Amino acid sequence: MCRFIETIRVERGQACNLQLHQARVDATMARFFPGSPGVSLAGILSLDPGWDGVKCRVVYGRGGAESVTYAPYAMRPVATLRLVEADIDYGYKFEDRRQIDRAFAMRGDCDDVLIVRRGMVADTSIANVAFGDGREWFTPRHPLLPGTRRAALLRDGVVGELDIRVVDIPRFSHIMLFNAMIPWGACCLPSGSIR
Repeated sequence: MCRFIETIRVERGQACNLQLHQARVDATMARFFPGSPGVSLAGILSLDPGWDGVKCRVVYGRGGAESVTYAPYAMRPVATLRLVEADIDYGYKFEDRRQIDRAFAMRGDCDDVLIVRRGMVADTSIANVAFGDGREWFTPRHPLLPGTRRAALLRDGVVGELDIRVVDIPRFSHIMLFNAMIPWGACCLPSGSIR
């Protein structure tokens, strides 16, 4: 059976970007399980006011939410990225990440992979990315997964969208990794860290 996950950052006892997470859950349910009961994230979360930097993981499917777990979050260190060509279809946040795990296994001596799909830079195995040139930041127009933090950054004008090919990377000075758990600015690498 097809199952999906939603990963939500909890800061100061509050679920971050909950409306964007809910919109993604709603779109996923409508696409894969039309007519099934929805999942109300606000209705199933049980947050402690003292929680900060906590990862909430919701697993759901046709019958609704199947599990909700909470754990302290520690970001895996990333200092180098290996370019990997992989035609991965991950437009929804599937629980099954085998395609991404196969790409990650090709990282060699690097910390993570920067996935190139159909000639265009997409995401790392765990995060959306943006490239900076010293003035502006651009996120790939066609990511593996349109993340909730990415949606917020686009909405707020922090990043713009751009088709980015491998040959375009040298025109940028930095690459930023971000996702629901990794805040903007927490993982910024020089573009020379991409091999």
